[in-house]
Amino acid sequence: MSTRADAPRHDERVLILMRHATAGAGWGVDDHERSLSPDGEADAPLAGQWLLENNLAPEMILCSSALRTRQTCTWVSSELGDLAPTANLSERLYEASEIQVLAEINAVPDSVQTLMVICHQPAVQDVAMRLSGADSDMDAVMDLSGGYPTSGMAVLRTTQNWDALDGADARLTDFMVPRAEGSW
Repeated sequence: MSTRADAPRHDERVLILMRHATAGAGWGVDDHERSLSPDGEADAPLAGQWLLENNLAPEMILCSSALRTRQTCTWVSSELGDLAPTANLSERLYEASEIQVLAEINAVPDSVQTLMVICHQPAVQDVAMRLSGADSDMDAVMDLSGGYPTSGMAVLRTTQNWDALDGADARLTDFMVPRAEGSW
């Protein structure tokens, strides 16, 4: 899996699509209220560290309203520190389809250069695959096409405006899955 990204160029937008960190089984708990497992709590901060190391701190975060995505966002943001924007929670990102996630991205103001979306499978993988153009890093595409593990992050770059993104409009440059020692 790709592990090193480049800082964004001034003429491009960067989209970071993240699947929430590992959640607990949640027996007897409504799916929307499932919380992170200990492994998820260990892995999520590593995503924030990776973003910092690669100069990819987002200017805006769109986050599903589900508890596990909110907790993932909190752990990522804790690592970003003062660079962390206030997350925009969206009910529409919970149980969203690929089209619904893309609609949320299309509504982002063009003044945002680096956007992070934290949501769920299968939509997160479907959007990443849909937006990945022919000039994408083939190793990253192959890793992404094999599945989208919890805490997985796809980094896509485009010179298009957010509202113009529809299909094969971006270049997938990285797909990484942060894991704490001993995590699955």
